[in-house]
Amino acid sequence: MAREQSAQRWDPEGYLRNAGFVAALGEPVLALLAPRRGERVLDLGCGEGLLAARMAAAGIDVVAVDASAAMVEAARRRGIAAELMDARELSFDAEFDAVFSNAVLHWVRPPEAAIAGVRRALKPGGRFVGEFGGHGNVAAILVALLAVLSRRAINAAAHRPWYFPTAREYRGRLERAGFAVEYIELIPRPVVLPTGIEGWLETFAGPMLALAGGEQKAARAEVVELLRPALCDRDGNWTADYVRLRFCARLPEKR
Repeated sequence: MAREQSAQRWDPEGYLRNAGFVAALGEPVLALLAPRRGERVLDLGCGEGLLAARMAAAGIDVVAVDASAAMVEAARRRGIAAELMDARELSFDAEFDAVFSNAVLHWVRPPEAAIAGVRRALKPGGRFVGEFGGHGNVAAILVALLAVLSRRAINAAAHRPWYFPTAREYRGRLERAGFAVEYIELIPRPVVLPTGIEGWLETFAGPMLALAGGEQKAARAEVVELLRPALCDRDGNWTADYVRLRFCARLPEKR
């Protein structure tokens, strides 16, 4: 079975429609950050800028970056100082009191590149606070995707776009980069999907379901039917099996 080349693409309107819950569920991470008026904060992977706008309204000096030009433009429309930048290639040097990231770092490989860029961007004593998909995140969805692609003799694992580490693994990466980890935890968090599993697959599974011809539609339908007994209730509501990794880490006061 042939595959098309597909990187993850982001559509701000589709994202808000299918995954508007992401920013809402980022509120506890923002509370963990606890930004103070006048602090300079980098929002790493700002998306459409909802959480950056919350910080800016509270008197935080926010700079936002995202690898999607469409998302950067959406954030700018909210009045956010947003820049197009890959999380693996941050160009800042000791400029920020804190770096904040919500639902982004599981898309970044190798993870060390993002951590190193965050370390460079922070002032001495600066903190790195974030949340992203952790070990076990969307496990049922991933198994269904792997099964459907395996039927088509596709090595789906080679096209898996996500990095879902354990708390122990990510703690080790942070500590090797010079951070002191103050808090890190895996949090099971089932999420009701506003547009069902079809909307989730449309928004997040593009790189795995990039099949040639008309096969993509058939494969997606198979994934939906495999997941229906596990993730869809009697009323037709779909719930994704999310597990998030939330953390707070800090640099030493002196480098």
